[in-house]
Amino acid sequence: MSKAIVDGGVSGAGKYSSSQRARFYRMGVRRFFRLPDHIATLGDNGAFNYVGEEVPPVTVDGTLDFYDECGFDAGVSVDHVIFGYDANATLTQADPAWIRRREITLDLAYEFMKRVSERGSHVEPVGAAQGWSPTSYADSVKRLQEMGYTRIALGGMVPLKTRDVLQCLYEINEIRSPATELHLLGLTRVDAMETFAQLGVTSIDSTSPFRQAFMDERKNYHTADRAFAAIRVPQVDGNVTLRRAILAGDVSQRDAIEAERETLRALRSFDGSPRSQKTALDALAQYERVNRSKKSYLDAYEETLTAAPWLSCPCRLCRTHGIEMVIFRGTERNKRRGFHNLTVLANKISKLATPEALEQYV
Repeated sequence: MSKAIVDGGVSGAGKYSSSQRARFYRMGVRRFFRLPDHIATLGDNGAFNYVGEEVPPVTVDGTLDFYDECGFDAGVSVDHVIFGYDANATLTQADPAWIRRREITLDLAYEFMKRVSERGSHVEPVGAAQGWSPTSYADSVKRLQEMGYTRIALGGMVPLKTRDVLQCLYEINEIRSPATELHLLGLTRVDAMETFAQLGVTSIDSTSPFRQAFMDERKNYHTADRAFAAIRVPQVDGNVTLRRAILAGDVSQRDAIEAERETLRALRSFDGSPRSQKTALDALAQYERVNRSKKSYLDAYEETLTAAPWLSCPCRLCRTHGIEMVIFRGTERNKRRGFHNLTVLANKISKLATPEALEQYV
């Protein structure tokens, strides 16, 4: 959970209203999200919020106050994101801004560990490591270990290709203490998770599976093997382009509403047969024409309807809501699909945690 999301920062207010923020502080992270006891919580600063600043506009004590008051189990030290990667750059021969940001991050990590001890905080300290190359990341981890950190979060890796992330992890593994656990900030990369685990990664975080449910153009509904396009049926009264066309008299509101209802009716009647599939696709094609859609997704819709992945999904959401899970429509509906995607990710990770999968690392 990011402090910037709750409290806001230099780029503006956070995502929470004043009443939500007050309730978050009053209840704490665990009660606020109704988390079961076995779920651990991790707080961080939200360094992307102040990435354009020369120095972080937050303090170690202010950050630790947030972690303590809200009852986090663990908290990441204050860091400063480095945007840039050069595998051949050395610790001293690199962009001066990168060098400065890394030193700021390490200095703040030292102060964070010191203040956790002085205050008697119950928060488990997680040291933030920034870098621009395998050598710089490894050196950051080495220095954090010397400060006493046994959990270290690797930041700034989101833009990197998987091969670059692995190159850094291999370099870090050369100096990593057996007791040190690594966390990847903002990364999933499921295909590489087994190797990540071998190289000391014990936790990750990313909003990608959730956000893809409504942000990606086609990869909206995830399965164990691939992702499918959700079927767009925008609400007539919620589609800005269509509403303008109706107000301008270019589109009949009555025709638009009827096309919307017919599309939903066809989808909800879909039973997997070729006939019901053709009926649904014809209705979708008509609604695309009424909507004046700039792009047609009918080919992707045909793949989704042919596979009908919701029918074989064991998650409770799909069992309860059926085809509604692949209809791209309102915000809450789309977020529900995002939680399905997280369930798929959790199942993939759990398979990596089986004794058979981990045997090779023993």
